[in-house]
Amino acid sequence: MTAAATPRAPIAVLGAGSWGTALAIQFARTGHGVRLWSRDAASLLRMGRERRNERYLPQAAFPGLLAVEPDLARCLQGARDAVIVVPSHAFREVLRDVARLAGSGTGIAWATKGFELATGLLPHQVARELLGAHPDIAVLSGPTFAKEVGAGLPTAMTIASPDEAFAHRLAEDLSSEKFRAYTSTDIVGVETGGAVKNVLAVGAGLADGLGFGANTRIALITRGLAEMMRLGVALGARSETFMGLAGLGDLVLTCTDDQSRNRRFGLLLAGGATPDAALRQIGQVVEGYPAARAVLAVAQREGVSMPIVEGIHKTLYEGVPAAEVVRDLMTRPVRAEVDRSGAP
Repeated sequence: MTAAATPRAPIAVLGAGSWGTALAIQFARTGHGVRLWSRDAASLLRMGRERRNERYLPQAAFPGLLAVEPDLARCLQGARDAVIVVPSHAFREVLRDVARLAGSGTGIAWATKGFELATGLLPHQVARELLGAHPDIAVLSGPTFAKEVGAGLPTAMTIASPDEAFAHRLAEDLSSEKFRAYTSTDIVGVETGGAVKNVLAVGAGLADGLGFGANTRIALITRGLAEMMRLGVALGARSETFMGLAGLGDLVLTCTDDQSRNRRFGLLLAGGATPDAALRQIGQVVEGYPAARAVLAVAQREGVSMPIVEGIHKTLYEGVPAAEVVRDLMTRPVRAEVDRSGAP
């Protein structure tokens, strides 16, 4: 797909961190007029003057079709779609504002990942609470680092919506010669994968930082995928979703590459940093830290066994050394890798 000669239907991107900026750039590359909004109006206006996000994505210049808009009402006015790209703890507040200000025909999508800590709800469940039976909702997820999207490197991701036509429209809007979006109707599976992978990436950073080796890392990824799948299926997801971009793909990416903030957080903890010190050094939200609490709470609510997530939680919140967690995992009773029901 190539950019149109004149701007296509306007897109409002809400959240100007690294990933929100990268998505705004990609929408603009495909010919859409894009309005980028952030609560930090001063930083946003500076981006408008410098035509780039110097703090989070300095290498990626803004296309001509990307404009900044510090007023949320003006940002949403006439927008065909609004794409929310904020951390999970801010999602409900921003979505509430969108529900109040956006037109009834505006499609609403998000790239927010994680269960809401206070309620254990996935983002689409929060959306249903606030929007009712809004026909056009979707989640964007999958193995994507903002820096690489900003640089125009080949990338693939998944867009999931109960409305297949809406997912397809968003996929068409984003897709280009170097960006390919696939569609899914399994919004539960895609969102569960996005929530659990962040916790496992913290664990991968811990394990690698402590020198546990490649064998440990791949065991964590593989058995972590099994835990992700068990939880997702219990919540109503389809198991095959977790073998795709939003499951296995995103999990491998965040567990193995140091562009992942969650992995870097684990590495810093392994090096002796406190969680607060590690967060300050990274300087951005590390979703896997609060997600460890949220995912474990949902697993316990659903009666799903997630020993790796539980072990990571013990290290993060109970002060149990990671080496002790690994020992406990390795000495669990022997069992079949896949039980007779087909569950991992």
